[in-house]
Amino acid sequence: MSKETRRYFIEGRVQGVGFRYWTVGRARHHGLVGWVRNRRDGRVEVLAYGDRSVLDGFERELAEGPPAALVQGVVPAPVTPEETELTSTATVFEQVPTE
Repeated sequence: MSKETRRYFIEGRVQGVGFRYWTVGRARHHGLVGWVRNRRDGRVEVLAYGDRSVLDGFERELAEGPPAALVQGVVPAPVTPEETELTSTATVFEQVPTE
C-alpha cells in the first residue's frame, strides 16, 4: 500500500467541543501517526501519515467530527518534505500545543 502525509485545516465550531480528543482516538483506531492541534484562528490542524485509502476515510470522518462539533470545511494544505520525513518515522498520533 502507498503511504503519504496529509495536512488538514478543519473549520467551523471545532474548538471546545472535544474535537482534538476525538481526532486522536479516530487516528489511533485507523493506525495513523501524526498530530492534531488547535490554531489561534479557531481552526483545528491535523497532520497525519498512513495508507492513502485509510487517510481518505479519515478525511471523511473529520468532515463529520464528534457530535458537539459543527464542521464547515476540511481544507487540505501542503506538507513539507521535512514534515513527511518526521511523520513517516513517528510511532503515535498525539495532541500537540496550540499553534
